[in-house]
Amino acid sequence: MNDDLDHITAQWQRQGITDELLAMQLLGRFARLNKTLELAFLHCYEQHGLKQGEFDVLATLRRAGEPYSLSPSQLYQSMLLSSGAMSTRLDKLEQRELIQRRHCTEDRRVVHVSLTEQGKALIEQVLPEHIALQQRLMGNLTMEQQQQLSALLKVWLAGFNKATADA
Repeated sequence: MNDDLDHITAQWQRQGITDELLAMQLLGRFARLNKTLELAFLHCYEQHGLKQGEFDVLATLRRAGEPYSLSPSQLYQSMLLSSGAMSTRLDKLEQRELIQRRHCTEDRRVVHVSLTEQGKALIEQVLPEHIALQQRLMGNLTMEQQQQLSALLKVWLAGFNKATADA
């Protein structure tokens, strides 16, 4: 079964590019998968009035467990964001009364971000749909194939993490 990336690499080969093109195929497929996944999740979140980043914040707070509260730095480190990007997201979620920020009574410099009841209710409504969507998106792979893909991606990511640490 050939796809567009097979066609593209065949075109390069006909043009005399004889270098190994498997990386081009793999990265091209990842880019197409990323766009497809991004659009599918965007549609899921939009049905609930959320953007991807807002869902991520609510889900991160929810998975932290009771009392569903983290510091802004714990949030942005967990989500690989800058503090500025996190502040913007938190402002929007706070305006919608999905989260609240409170200063610690012992140390006013410390701020905690917590889900409100409304925020908790929303994430608990969206989360099952999010999980079902993930399962549908992986539906054409067997469980064994999903496990193999997960293991390979873990190895690939570990290589990036090591390269970053060595730099």
